[in-house]
Amino acid sequence: MTSSPVDVLFRPFQLKTLNLKNRIVMAPMTRSFSPEGVPGANVADYYRRRALGQVGLIISEGTVIDRPSARNDPNIPFFHGEEPLAGWKNVIEAVHEAGGKMAPQIWHTGSVPNPFTEWTPDSPVESPSGLVAPEKQRGKAMTDEDIADTVAAFGRAAAESKQLGFDAVEIHGAHGYLLDQFFWDGTNQRSDHFGGSTIRERSRFAVEVIKSVRAAVGPDHAIILRLSQWKQQDYAVRIAHTPDEMADWLVPLVDAGADILHCSQRRFWEAEYPQIDGENGLNFAGWAKKVTGAATISVGSVGLSGDLLSTFGGESSTPASLDNLLERMERDEFDLIAIGRAILSDPEWVTKIRSGNTSSLKDFSPAALGELY
Repeated sequence: MTSSPVDVLFRPFQLKTLNLKNRIVMAPMTRSFSPEGVPGANVADYYRRRALGQVGLIISEGTVIDRPSARNDPNIPFFHGEEPLAGWKNVIEAVHEAGGKMAPQIWHTGSVPNPFTEWTPDSPVESPSGLVAPEKQRGKAMTDEDIADTVAAFGRAAAESKQLGFDAVEIHGAHGYLLDQFFWDGTNQRSDHFGGSTIRERSRFAVEVIKSVRAAVGPDHAIILRLSQWKQQDYAVRIAHTPDEMADWLVPLVDAGADILHCSQRRFWEAEYPQIDGENGLNFAGWAKKVTGAATISVGSVGLSGDLLSTFGGESSTPASLDNLLERMERDEFDLIAIGRAILSDPEWVTKIRSGNTSSLKDFSPAALGELY
């Protein structure tokens, strides 16, 4: 069989009980098609189509834990309660029947509002210090009891995930939501055990969440943790300005039980520390792998001409070269690559890449965000 440059994407991957047929991950993308938190048959069909399209691992849209103000949209799914969990059971059964593997992304939105709806939860939104951004008040600061209940709720969601038959679980710790608000000194002004002047101190809440999830799923079930430097409140902010700071941030999270770090960038090809290894240096996932030794997932505008912000600005994107990605995968800079909008608009994206049928790849239009297909 003649080899192809894309073969590097189709190597199997194994970590603990997670066995994947290729290195391609469907990135988690909020869809808001689950009224009252219940994913229906249309959601199951949506994920089933990606499994049929040969995605190696599907990570669900963010699905919220059992806290009164964990969500910022009435149509994002719950991962608690009889009806939502029955809906997720249908989803994972459909994915498995189609030959796929899947992890739910469990989530708490913190104090971040949803820019696309004016809906708010009945209970006050909560965050480390009652802030949504530096010096910008929204909601209330979490009490010790709130923190303990939230840590436990993450564990319960993870336990339900494993019981339903999901193949791994992802914790959302990125993009300015609750866990990320603890990481960020601009929103974590606490003076107790969960605050502090260093990133290692501000990581303690996430450490407790990961330990809770690990206790719930056991030692052999893979835990993925999604992280980002940027926040939706401030795209330029950074938590770790140097590799040493990144180690202080990430090593405790891996030690607590995170197996795979899902490192979100707006553009995956951008060097994380160009001052150290140049403009073509390691990206976020590359440095995270280097400083922790953990497996990593890279993500960010893969296969498309425009990034996510251009989508929110109403711009369409066209298929783009994968050469840079393939070069990085060849040298094992990171282990897996997550694809978002390209797979959202084209369930057969993976099979087209595998067969070399790139001429039939679809453009991405922002209108796709309003549909579930």
